[in-house]
Amino acid sequence: TGIKWHTIQEAEKLLKENPKPIFIDAYTDWCGWCKKLDQDTFSNPVIAEILNTKFYPVKFNAEGSESINFQGNTYINDGKSGKAHQLAVALLQGKLSYPTVVFLNEKGQLLTPVPGYRVAKEMEVLLSYFADKEYEKRNWEDFQKQFKGKIQ
Repeated sequence: TGIKWHTIQEAEKLLKENPKPIFIDAYTDWCGWCKKLDQDTFSNPVIAEILNTKFYPVKFNAEGSESINFQGNTYINDGKSGKAHQLAVALLQGKLSYPTVVFLNEKGQLLTPVPGYRVAKEMEVLLSYFADKEYEKRNWEDFQKQFKGKIQ
């Protein structure tokens, strides 16, 4: 089974019912690496399982035109940041590169955007670091060295 993607509004609603971190895949229609991420990384069953069980996974078109209400604010695509949506600018902290995955904690607060393509094995490490709140206990370098994942 694949990843059950949500909109950011659905994820915010689910968060209130059952707090879990949010994982956002910020993509654009023209981004080749974004498509590769979908085909190779997000299609991996281990990645799908982690995203479906430990996160609310969100697919977000960073150049979409719809108005989005999130955390009491309305974000639009006003064309002021090229083609980027205001929410993309906020989530990616102004560094607009794609793909970028964004991690929010179970309160919906921004933890960090992580730019770049990742193969499934690398994505598993990244997801586990945030899913298990390892970021509160140790730094990324130490976690990476000690991590033993399911993907070989």
